[in-house]
Amino acid sequence: MTFKEIGLDDRILEAISYMGFEKASPIQKKAIPEILKGRDLIACAQTGTGKTAAFMLPLLHKMAVEPHNGTSTLVIVPTRELAVQIEQQIQGFAYFVPVSSIAIYGGGSGNEWEVQKKGLESHADIIVATPGKLISHINMSNVKFDKIKYLILDEADRMLDMGFYDDIKKIIEALPKNRQTLMFSATMPTKMRDLAKQNLVDPFEVTIELSKPSAGVLQAAYLTNDVHKAALINDLIKDKPNFESIIVFSSTKKSVNEVVRSLSGKGYTVEGISSDLEQKEREEVLNRFRSRKTRVIVATDVLARGIDIKDIDLVINYNVPGDGEDYIHRIGRTGRAEATGVAITLINSDEMLKFADIEKLIGATITKINLPEHIGVSPEWSLVRSKKTFGFKPNNNRSNSGKPNPNKGNTSKQNSGKPKHFNQKPKDKS
Repeated sequence: MTFKEIGLDDRILEAISYMGFEKASPIQKKAIPEILKGRDLIACAQTGTGKTAAFMLPLLHKMAVEPHNGTSTLVIVPTRELAVQIEQQIQGFAYFVPVSSIAIYGGGSGNEWEVQKKGLESHADIIVATPGKLISHINMSNVKFDKIKYLILDEADRMLDMGFYDDIKKIIEALPKNRQTLMFSATMPTKMRDLAKQNLVDPFEVTIELSKPSAGVLQAAYLTNDVHKAALINDLIKDKPNFESIIVFSSTKKSVNEVVRSLSGKGYTVEGISSDLEQKEREEVLNRFRSRKTRVIVATDVLARGIDIKDIDLVINYNVPGDGEDYIHRIGRTGRAEATGVAITLINSDEMLKFADIEKLIGATITKINLPEHIGVSPEWSLVRSKKTFGFKPNNNRSNSGKPNPNKGNTSKQNSGKPKHFNQKPKDKS
C-alpha cells in the first residue's frame, strides 16, 4: 500500500517523496487509516518499525485540511534524543504544510529554557516533550493545553520504567477530555494496560514485530573513519568481476555526489541517484543498472524502498542507517528470492551506538572488521559516550609514534581483512 492510496494530503505526499518514502510499513498500513478515522490507538511496536510516521502523518494530514489555531498536538517521549529526532522528522514531513513544532527537553542551558518558553508562548502547533521538563513549564504557566486535540505517548513503557508515571498522569489531567489519544510501546506490561484503560476510549490495537533480514544475506561491518570510507569502498569492489551489481547507500544527497566523484575513473561504471533527479532521469539510471551497463549505483534511501531490482550481489552502507527498518530495507536489496548476497556497513565512531541499537532490534551481533593496514587504522569499538565531548572514546589503538600498536586490539567481535566468502560470487541456493 502506498501513502497515496491511504489518502494523505498532496503536500504531505510531496514532502515524504523527497525523503524516499513511497510504500507504507506494516504499522503505517494498520495505524494510519484508523487514526484518520479519529480512533484512539494502542500500538505495540519497536523503534525501527516506522511508528513516528505512523502517528505523525495522519495528524499532519488533519492539520493540513482542517482549520487549527494554537497548540493542537502533544507528543510525550522519554528522552531528549527522541524528542529532537521526532521534531526533526516533523519538520521534514510538514515541509509544505503550514505547521510549526518545538522540542521541549532538559539537560541544556538557561538559553534553551528561554527559547522553549518563547516557542510555547507562541503556541506552536506541535509540542514534542519529555515529561519532566514539560511539567516545569506547566508549573511556570508557560503553556496552554486548552486546544489540544491529539495526545501521543511514545515509548510509553520506557517512560514508566524511568519513573515518569506520576508526571504523565499530571500532564494528562491538564489536557481536554475530548481528544484523540495514541499510545506506542515496545512491550505491554500490566501498568501500561492500566494507563491505557484509564485514558483511551475503545482503542484500536496494533501489534507489529520488526521484520528480520533474509538468512541469505552475509552481514559484516567495517570500523572506519570518514576519510577512509571512499578508499575502503574501492578496495571492497575492485578486482571483483563476479560482483556485477553493487549498491552503495548513503543517507544524504551530498555524500551521494561525493562517493560518485571518488569512485569515478576507477575502471568501472558508477552513477548516483537521489531526489535531485527528475523521475525520467531516475528511471534511465535504474534501467542502465538493471541491464548491467552500470556496475555501481550510489543512492539515497529512495532506492531502498519499493524498487525491485533482482540479483544484487553487494550492498554497502556508506553510513549507518537511521533505524532498524531502514537497515533492513537497505540490505534487503540483496539476498532476495532464496539467493545469497553480501551487505557491508561502514561505521564511524559517532555511529557505534546507533549500530548497536540496530543489532539489538534485529536480534543479531554482526561481525566487526578492522580496516586493511594499507588504508588506515580503525577506531576502537566503544559504546561509552565521552562526558566532555558527548562523542565516543578516542582510538587507543596507536602507539606514541602514531603507528598501530599491536598490543592493543578492539574489544568487540572484530577481525581484520574481509568477511569469509567475500571473494566468492553469491550463489543461488536452489
